Amino acid sequence: MAKEKENDQLIETVDENGNVITFELFDIVEVDEQEYALLLPTDAEAGDEDEIVLMRLTKDGEDYIFETIDDDAEFEKVASYVESLEDEAQDEE
Repeated sequence: MAKEKENDQLIETVDENGNVITFELFDIVEVDEQEYALLLPTDAEAGDEDEIVLMRLTKDGEDYIFETIDDDAEFEKVASYVESLEDEAQDEE
């Protein structure tokens, strides 16, 4: 889980090894009335530049909490939706 820092689009999360990872908020999409964040790693290694991380958004008062998507079916549904958006964008070019 992570909380969004105020006044910017950078999100910091802590992985299972205790490492802090910083992401840039790329977009927010809604699937089945649930919001999901599309995040880009800010310190991506050379081969991972186009990697997008999906996280579930939950509102906690004024803050958003970013949660990993543990359910494979939920993740696949959101990933398919995001891919369909990318396909539409490419078709418009």
